[in-house]
Amino acid sequence: MAASLRLGRQGILFGLRLSHFSKCSRARHPCQEHVRHFFQSPCFLGVSGLKVEMPALSPTMEEGNIVKWLKKEGEAVAAGDALCEIETDKAVVIMESNDDGVMAKILMEEGSRNVRLGTLIALMVEEGQDWKQVEIPPPEAPAPSAAPPATQAAAAPVAPPAAPAPPPPPKPATSGPLRLSPAARHILDTHGLDPHLATATGPRGLITKEDVLNLLKTSPAPKASPAMAAPAPPSPVPTPATAPPPPGSRPNVPPLSVPGKPGAPGTFTEIPASNVRRVIAQRLTQSKTTIPHAYASVDCNMAAIMHLRKDLANEQIKVSVNDFIIKAAAVTLKEMPEVNVTWSEDGPRALDSIHIAIAVATDKGLITPIIKDAASKGVQEISANAQALARKARDGKLLPEEYQGGSFSISNLGMFGISGFSAVINPPQACILAVGTSRAELRLCEDDQTLRTQQLMTVTLSSDGRLVDDELASRFLDKFRANLEQPQRMALA
Repeated sequence: MAASLRLGRQGILFGLRLSHFSKCSRARHPCQEHVRHFFQSPCFLGVSGLKVEMPALSPTMEEGNIVKWLKKEGEAVAAGDALCEIETDKAVVIMESNDDGVMAKILMEEGSRNVRLGTLIALMVEEGQDWKQVEIPPPEAPAPSAAPPATQAAAAPVAPPAAPAPPPPPKPATSGPLRLSPAARHILDTHGLDPHLATATGPRGLITKEDVLNLLKTSPAPKASPAMAAPAPPSPVPTPATAPPPPGSRPNVPPLSVPGKPGAPGTFTEIPASNVRRVIAQRLTQSKTTIPHAYASVDCNMAAIMHLRKDLANEQIKVSVNDFIIKAAAVTLKEMPEVNVTWSEDGPRALDSIHIAIAVATDKGLITPIIKDAASKGVQEISANAQALARKARDGKLLPEEYQGGSFSISNLGMFGISGFSAVINPPQACILAVGTSRAELRLCEDDQTLRTQQLMTVTLSSDGRLVDDELASRFLDKFRANLEQPQRMALA
């Protein structure tokens, strides 16, 4: 009993001495706090950045091109400031910042093309943080399904040590149905490559031309040599078969087209398609394959419009014939609201507003900026809006709300001397009006049965047969012609 009490008292004394020793040791080493602060500081751990990702700047946008950065690394950024210019499938749009801070790191340089939505393009830090210490997140894995074959292909050469020299063939990257671009299919057929060996980097698993060229670089050379060496040994059988054709006859097989070799017969040059051109091709194909087009044409007498333009020019008011056409179409739509409709998945949809889309040709393709509420605007205001929108369209500065949501389109090729043509409907709209040039023709005047020279202009209405039948299209053109030939009607509407 006495021994146990003695041991307990010694243990208590030992504990007190140990606690006193630890206090002294902490007091003796104050630099430990500074060391711990250093390892917890941003200089050692880095600064967590604010992610700037590729946004969806139009409803149909799937990827974009970075044209120009408007902020440099280290510059202060306020909410609403312009960060960069991005080329979408419609135009070049300015991307604005949603946060305040400092531009820390630009991850996608100017000229980066086909950047998918949600891709990290830059990093920002909050005000007061060291932007040079921003943490750059590691790149995301390309695809989870491609990781297991990669490990298997990497482990395959290690398992059998007896097979040294030949490099392993490229791993098959596609497991579902193959999607090939035309250029990729042509190169695969030309060189006899297996399309399953190509790594697809295009949208939704599309194997592009670049993927096949990469496969061609990494594929072993001996594959092509046997095919080329097979006809090399001379034999009596193929000699008569390869005899040259008689002069003047056409070859049985057309010459092989090889990209990148201009000057040789049967060659071609690949032209990279911009995002705008791809969307135009997609929408035109969709329109011609899904919309039943119907066409109707009428000649309009432009004498009254020409006379009115001269009178306005004397008063220093400059307006074009196209401005009167836009006004006449808008007024006619107001008088016939059954034409001011669009087609949706649920069927026809009547529109409350009249927004006229005008086709403008740019270097990158055709785009249709919109003159909103055209029926309630005067011809002079329509002219000012049309000129401003056309200038912004050619400069690639249109905002999404300036080319989306039109109810009726007009395409005018009269300035090119085109007498008449038929335009393709811009879905989901129901109609598009194609306008030709005005021309002088001798016509019989019904009043006094005499021949008179008239300034006639042919317009052709392309209409969606599901929404505007032939009778309705004819009545629309009749009212449009009346509004154009009698401009005072447009002031009364």
